[in-house]
Amino acid sequence: MTLFRHRLFWPLALTGAVLVSLVLFPSLWQMVLAFLDGAAGGRGHFNFFSTLSRTSLIGGMALSVFLSFRAGLINIGGEGQLVIGGLVAALVGIYLPGPGVLVGVVSLLAAMLAGGLWALLAGFFERVLSVPLLVGSLLLNYPASFIASYLVSHPLRDVNSGIAQSHRIAHGAYLPRFSGTILDYGVLLMAAFGIAIIVVDRSRVFGYRARMQGISPEFARASGFPVTRMYFQILFGSGAIAGAVGFVAVFGIAHRYVDGMLVIPLYAWTGVVAVLLARVNPLWVLPAAFLFAALQTGAAGLEHSAGIPREMAQVVQGVIILFLAAGGQRFLQNTTGEGA
Repeated sequence: MTLFRHRLFWPLALTGAVLVSLVLFPSLWQMVLAFLDGAAGGRGHFNFFSTLSRTSLIGGMALSVFLSFRAGLINIGGEGQLVIGGLVAALVGIYLPGPGVLVGVVSLLAAMLAGGLWALLAGFFERVLSVPLLVGSLLLNYPASFIASYLVSHPLRDVNSGIAQSHRIAHGAYLPRFSGTILDYGVLLMAAFGIAIIVVDRSRVFGYRARMQGISPEFARASGFPVTRMYFQILFGSGAIAGAVGFVAVFGIAHRYVDGMLVIPLYAWTGVVAVLLARVNPLWVLPAAFLFAALQTGAAGLEHSAGIPREMAQVVQGVIILFLAAGGQRFLQNTTGEGA
């Protein structure tokens, strides 16, 4: 039993199983090549830039989840905060006059404010109405999606298009793209958020207090930490990052709000899984997000080359969740402290 519990046993066993499978079944090697080409190949490395673009969205949502999980706040309302942020960003981008740079900056700030306030609403429900944060934040995902869907399907719809979507934002406000690629500067914004979170988590008083609050709320309260103020600050920050991701999706990719564009790809839920895979360690959150982004884009290439449905990526992701769940209560107890 000691061998099975060793931290290197399962990674080595999995690697060995993969190598043996490749030797026994040569066709698997072709499938691996097709997967890698789907994730990082293509003409001009198109697929690699597509993977990075998806990483910025999944990674941003993972950072949002990390911020709350680190402090012991189970905020799983990232999807609603993402949708509200994206919707508000689109509305500001469409109707605010002015230079493109100004429109973009104001839209980003508005998206972060909207996402943060939507997260605070879940905190209000818990502190005032005694609705657990997990339940309240989860349930708020639904009205956010319904509100956005109604607005872009009826009063704010671009009637000249054949689908439920808003008008385009001002062209000058688009997020710039790296020359010759489909990758926009949103990836830099998410990287900046990641660096800032690592710095705060590792070398600032606020980060220490947030970790302590996650490990032991009683200790934090007895130590005189401003627990209530930190509770709302962390919730707002978590929602604000999710709102910023909505801004990146609208200004960098779609250039308008399309009904379901932030819900169907499961950016928020994939972000949750990425944080769990990273063991709530800020250094590994973005690499874990890249792994899941590559898994999704690689699955598309696998479908094209080998005829394997891209939904297999969701199956693999589900298997990863099951392995994470196998840690059970011990993992949940260590969620806020083990990654330090």
